[in-house]
Amino acid sequence: MKSLASLALICAALASPALADVTVRGHDILVDGKPFPARGASGQMRLAELKARGATVVRTYGEESPAVLAEAEKLGLKVIFGFWLEHPRRGFNYNDRAQAERQLAALRAAVLKYKDSPALLAWGLGNEVESELADDSVVWPAIGEAARLVKSLDPAHPRMAVLAEAGGGKIAKLMKAAPDIDLLGINSYGDALLDLPARVRAQGWTGPLIVTELGAEGQWQAGVKPWGAAVELTSTDKAARLRRYLHELAPKTAGQILFYWGQKQEVTPTWHSLFLASGEMIEAADVMAEFWGGPGAKKLNRAPRIVSFALASGEDSFVASRPYTARVSGLDPDRDALRVEWHIMAESRDLGKAGDAESVPPDFPNALRNRKGGSGDWTVEIAGLSPGAYRLFVVLHDGKGAAATGNLPFLMR
Repeated sequence: MKSLASLALICAALASPALADVTVRGHDILVDGKPFPARGASGQMRLAELKARGATVVRTYGEESPAVLAEAEKLGLKVIFGFWLEHPRRGFNYNDRAQAERQLAALRAAVLKYKDSPALLAWGLGNEVESELADDSVVWPAIGEAARLVKSLDPAHPRMAVLAEAGGGKIAKLMKAAPDIDLLGINSYGDALLDLPARVRAQGWTGPLIVTELGAEGQWQAGVKPWGAAVELTSTDKAARLRRYLHELAPKTAGQILFYWGQKQEVTPTWHSLFLASGEMIEAADVMAEFWGGPGAKKLNRAPRIVSFALASGEDSFVASRPYTARVSGLDPDRDALRVEWHIMAESRDLGKAGDAESVPPDFPNALRNRKGGSGDWTVEIAGLSPGAYRLFVVLHDGKGAAATGNLPFLMR
């Protein structure tokens, strides 16, 4: 009987995938003793397409289905598995021990449930918990307590804290209050990315640095129209910036994670989304393949490009009683035939903080008239709008799952 029981245990062990040995050495993350570049995106959907572009990791935030671990394991991806530490700005009181203990109990349950997943790379403890606070002193001990708990339950996987940029002395505060944090995640956008590693190292962080949200430009960095509308880059311009940022960051960081592998409304439906609401990918996915992909990535369908997009008059403030024309020119690197789609939306007034949920503003399809063009050049007429602030959106579809997009804010007076 003992021999049969022993045999059963051996068979079960052989059938179970071996856990990777994840360690930290200097600026590097090591998996089974070899440097592991944590490159990928934040999200939980369409992981096979992420993998096809050379990604090694997906980052979650703590409210996702654990099925992401199982899918990632099948694909050979690793997961930075997030646990959402609630934000004081949203009413959570870390000085209330009953609240804090309930959150720690949930963290304990999550760690015990998922710590043996072969896809697990690290624990992501919170996301920008310190943001929007005049006094962030309560946050750092809370992160430290969470990291200490995770280490006691699962010493085999590193613990990561994720901060909103690197200013305000917050890195020093984190290191003092949370010594069990092994990985530093920084969410950073636009040209702030160019000197981010130097700024982090100057504050004394000597471990691995991962850019846990990486984007071409945040709405807080963008140019603003006189009526307050932030100016969004086209998907083509975003891709050009991402190429520059990845080139600078790759040799100086342990990982680069683009935001957001999905679609969400934040100022606009397209500002941070790497997919459109239709499910089509934009050129940022091509940038991933260029930097990270193997030979197979060269065969992937590429997104269209916007060459120019403008209101024909060159103005952006109009008398509501008159019609106005907009024009877009585009091309497709694979020479696919393109189809144009136009939308007009009201300027969003439901602007959240730090990525909070926002509602999608109404659109006005009847304000678009006299649509013309083809072969890379299209025009549309805008008419019949009441006074107010709007955006004109254009989408170029290639019919094969990719698109280019841009929008122009304008005012009707």
